[in-house]
Amino acid sequence: MATKIAILGGGAMATACAILLDESSDQQVAMWLRSPDLAREIAQTRENRRLLAGVHIPERIGITSDIEEAVDDAEFLVVAIPSAFLRASLEQLAPALNRNRPVISVVKGLEPETHQRPSEIITEVLGTRAVVAVGGPSHAEEISRRLPATVVAACGDLSLAKRVQNIFATDRFRVYANVDLIGVEIAGAVKNVIAIAAGICDGLGFGDNAKSALMTRGIVEMSRFGNYFGAEDATFAGLAGIGDLITTCISPYGRNRLVGERLGQGEKLSSILESMDSVAEGVKTTQAVMEISEKHDIEMPIAQEVYRVLFEDKSPLEATQTLMNRPFKIE
Repeated sequence: MATKIAILGGGAMATACAILLDESSDQQVAMWLRSPDLAREIAQTRENRRLLAGVHIPERIGITSDIEEAVDDAEFLVVAIPSAFLRASLEQLAPALNRNRPVISVVKGLEPETHQRPSEIITEVLGTRAVVAVGGPSHAEEISRRLPATVVAACGDLSLAKRVQNIFATDRFRVYANVDLIGVEIAGAVKNVIAIAAGICDGLGFGDNAKSALMTRGIVEMSRFGNYFGAEDATFAGLAGIGDLITTCISPYGRNRLVGERLGQGEKLSSILESMDSVAEGVKTTQAVMEISEKHDIEMPIAQEVYRVLFEDKSPLEATQTLMNRPFKIE
């Protein structure tokens, strides 16, 4: 009997996960979308035209706005809802999600109001249950087109992480198992802050040397932040850390990098966000990261300057000068 997997979300990553999971003939996939109109459109056209134009969604994948239909008999839930909307969405869906089944989270970000990671929000709203975080360099635009990618599935229960490893793995999608759930979630959140800084570098035309240095020092900040919460250093040296950071900072698909690039070119944040079809998680995550780092005295100079550009109207060039003129350090 096929393993049924329900995907919550209608964005690019939700769509890519559905296509990926459908590759196994032993798996039955259903997607839940909030909008009935969008669900009908995608079900009829078999294409998420707004976010993944040109990518065919196989006929086997169920697409619905009826949450009961989507999760009926599902053994796993894949949560692919932006972190900014995660709590409200789950609270709305909670009555239909009361069965204690594992949740696979591909959400990246921190909730600004509570500073909680996705797995903490999931268990707080839905009740105690196993959560596996999937992270790493994994743009939906490439996964949905079967371009090779490699990620990590993290859970304190290694046997469950290995099961998720098997569920997601294909000949073009390699998955490693990991027990550092905290590290994978922290890396997935904070790398978006550094990606905004990398985009600012691009917007200002600073070149490869500056961007390489920024990414290198960025992974130091990510590790430092993660260490405070008990994450393992090795996680930040792996796929969820440096791997995802590289992709996010260099890819033309990177929403957070694009926000930074446009800031570097002189646009205002409000106009940038208004023009975007999808969510740049790093903007709100920057707020959470700065509040946490200031409260617990975690040194985050790059994140601090990104915050000042985003929310205090500091010029990107002045923020760069602040970083370049910091007191000398021993690496």
